[in-house]
Amino acid sequence: MTASAGFRRLGFVLLAVIALATGVLTTAGYLISPDTVRAEVLNGIRSATGLDPTLRGKATVSLFPKGSVSFADVMLGNADRPALTAERLTARLRFFPLLIGRVEIADVSLERPTIAVDIDGEGKSNWSGLIDSLGTKTNGTRPVAAFSEMRINNGTVILRNHVTRAVEILSDVDFSLAWPAISKSFGATGHFIWRAEQVDASITLADFPAALLGNRTGVKLRIAGAPMKAAFEGALSIKPTLKVEGTLAADAASLRLALGWAGLNPLPGGGFGRFAIKAQTTVVGGTIGLSGVNVELDGNSAEGVLTFATDGRQTLQGTLAAETLDLTPYVSTVRLLTSNQREWSSSRITPEGLSGIDFDLRLSAANVILSNAKFGRTAIGANLRNGHLAVTVGEAQAYGGVIKGSLALANFEAGIDLKSQMQFIDVDLETSLGQLFGLHKLAGRGNLSFNVEGTGESVLGVTRTLNGTAGLIGQNGALTGLNVEQLLRRLERRPLSGGGDFRSGTTPYDRLTVGLKISKGIASVEDVKIEGSAVRLGLIGTASIPERELDLKGVATLVSTRPGAAAFELPFIVQGGWEDPMMLPDPEALIRRSGAAAPLLNAVRERSARDAVKSAIDRLTGNSPGATAPTAVPAPAAEPPAATAEPATPPAQ
Repeated sequence: MTASAGFRRLGFVLLAVIALATGVLTTAGYLISPDTVRAEVLNGIRSATGLDPTLRGKATVSLFPKGSVSFADVMLGNADRPALTAERLTARLRFFPLLIGRVEIADVSLERPTIAVDIDGEGKSNWSGLIDSLGTKTNGTRPVAAFSEMRINNGTVILRNHVTRAVEILSDVDFSLAWPAISKSFGATGHFIWRAEQVDASITLADFPAALLGNRTGVKLRIAGAPMKAAFEGALSIKPTLKVEGTLAADAASLRLALGWAGLNPLPGGGFGRFAIKAQTTVVGGTIGLSGVNVELDGNSAEGVLTFATDGRQTLQGTLAAETLDLTPYVSTVRLLTSNQREWSSSRITPEGLSGIDFDLRLSAANVILSNAKFGRTAIGANLRNGHLAVTVGEAQAYGGVIKGSLALANFEAGIDLKSQMQFIDVDLETSLGQLFGLHKLAGRGNLSFNVEGTGESVLGVTRTLNGTAGLIGQNGALTGLNVEQLLRRLERRPLSGGGDFRSGTTPYDRLTVGLKISKGIASVEDVKIEGSAVRLGLIGTASIPERELDLKGVATLVSTRPGAAAFELPFIVQGGWEDPMMLPDPEALIRRSGAAAPLLNAVRERSARDAVKSAIDRLTGNSPGATAPTAVPAPAAEPPAATAEPATPPAQ
């Protein structure tokens, strides 16, 4: 019974409280006029933003059951260049201050706002009034803002830089901004769409009043989207100049797509796929310094330091070291030869991506992979400035030797301008010449050097304008696919026997010397000597680099193994493609060496003898008008045994 009476008394108390609250709220509606509420809310917005609000639509005030003020078609700022326009601005009022007749804003929401940020030549924006207004309230005793939260629903942000004339638009902006009405921190979180990609973003400032004064404060930033993700945690200050320190981490499924999404020029070549970076970051003014860099790109991992300058022209500088560096993806689109490996590529070279940024990088690696070539310890410097790329190979262990030199590419509208100075020291000739030029006929070790330059839209076009010099010195190797010694020994015994097919053997040499002078794609063979224990060859002539064809002549000498015996010498010509040239002996020299055929050759050269031979042939064939009967012609003398004829075979190739 006592408990039941207690419950009844508690119920009466609750009903009394509810009645009292209802009465207070009802009375508040009479104590505070709607005009006063509207005016107080507008003053609060003006005080918080530093911008004058302009109402172009209907205002609605609601004090019961909860207080709120809603304005339709609101504009903040100058009418010519408004900083903000919104279809509706709604301010929710705090409950308890309203009970005693005070109007205090709890939070503000904007429906479909358009926020314009215009930056002038001095770096100031049309939102400077907001910054100044907030900055005057950072004396530590007054709150920064009159309300604690602002929400943006389905908004649009337009960023305009009137110096660079750049315009960026963020659409579908949904953000919640936590203003530090009570605490010192500031936070903003939400998402927006930029360049057709949704981006989730959040930022936190540990000391918002200090940040407004330009003093140092902690900062956390997170950005996540399909193109890339990035996170930064550290500190920033803006006085006397912008300075940011902290840890940066970023990754992207495709660096190429991420850079394109960011508005940078497309990169040339292939690669630039999976990317990740982590580094200690320092930003001073327009320079970003990255130390302790750990970067991954296309499966390659490297460490070092990087510096990126954004003042004026964008410039990247740095030094990176890697254990293994696979450069294959970046040259995957470069084709020196066609698919049949017998012609230079005529595909247009497009280095447009070299004009968007400058860089100066130093790369070193214990192992380097370039297509089907593998290099040992390598140090490379790459410098790109104003579309001119210069690659310097300090030293690269490759093809069993060392490579040094430089390669320069200049970007211009009609194609590229190429200059190259390279030295291959003590390399495997068959592997290096095969991979670089498609030549697989020369084995051994040696030194290769060339100094060339050319201009063209394609690799084929460059070869047609190529000028310069080239040299080759080889030792202890062989010419593959050609047995010159066997050919000479056979022709020494039987000059008219034919050469047979000797392209399946090799011609060993002790020393090889090649000197070339190149003019407009034609290489003049100034000095070619091949010296071996059994054979010596000398060549002169020309080689067409664009057509990849040889037109040479020379003398092959069979070194005699008998004391006092004369060496057998045979003039020959070399014609055909680089990949499978034909070696043809001089037929006149073979006829002269033949004991039976030499008199016939001499007879043909003398007019009287030539007439006698013709008369005899006419009588034999019955073509002579006065011929009555064929006259017997004595048989020619037998050829000496050393030159006994045998069935003819095709000439050696």
